[in-house]
Amino acid sequence: MLNKFFIIFLLTIFSACVSAEDKDFAKLFEQQGVEGTIVISSLDGEYTFIHNESRAKQSQAIASTFKIMNTLISLEEKAILGKNDVFKWDGHIYDLPVWNHDQTLESAFKVSCVWCYQELARRVGKKKYQYYFNKSGYGHLQEPFNLTTFWLDGSLEISALEQVAFLKKVYLRSLPFSEFSYDTLKEIMMVDQTATYTIYAKTGWASRAKPQVGWYVGYLETPKNVWFFATNIETRNEKDLPLRITLTRQALQAKGIIE
Repeated sequence: MLNKFFIIFLLTIFSACVSAEDKDFAKLFEQQGVEGTIVISSLDGEYTFIHNESRAKQSQAIASTFKIMNTLISLEEKAILGKNDVFKWDGHIYDLPVWNHDQTLESAFKVSCVWCYQELARRVGKKKYQYYFNKSGYGHLQEPFNLTTFWLDGSLEISALEQVAFLKKVYLRSLPFSEFSYDTLKEIMMVDQTATYTIYAKTGWASRAKPQVGWYVGYLETPKNVWFFATNIETRNEKDLPLRITLTRQALQAKGIIE
């Protein structure tokens, strides 16, 4: 494994080392009939594959992919104490039945429970968010912003390339968070594990954006390397949402990263 500090140096020149249009990825998007972008990059930046580089550089509403950063901040500020800490449901009936009961941090992350993370936002407060965003160079926040909706209403945006750069920093633990915060996040981010790889990821759906944006971001560990990905697509309706994961997995397969 490369020296950690050398990898951090490579991250500083990541944006200058992106590849040209990837024909394999372009074909996948064409077959699905959807507009979007995908970035896949190895930890050391030696390999980077991109479809639609101009879109990959464009900031989009961050949606629930913000739960990655929000989890780190909330744990660091002790707005929640661990993955099994409980959010008490107040009885309000939400459209998604999986939200209509008590949640732990782990379950809230996995089902993208909005009311849970809105409660965390109230506990964290605006000043702490601004502090961590500035310290980490995270996203693009329009001010003034609403404390409980800024990641939902388009006030906070990020590009696919920036998502990948951020996830590399999370993996290298080079942001201002404790080992406990990083460890907890990694535990609740895991979505798939096989004999040859483990995937850590988060979906997002910016349903208020015009056009709507669907996200799938994360990384996977293999015995030989670590790969980071960020996919966003224009979603015409809810039926398009599965394409976020489908296209990502097809792209990883096209490069031989997974079978």
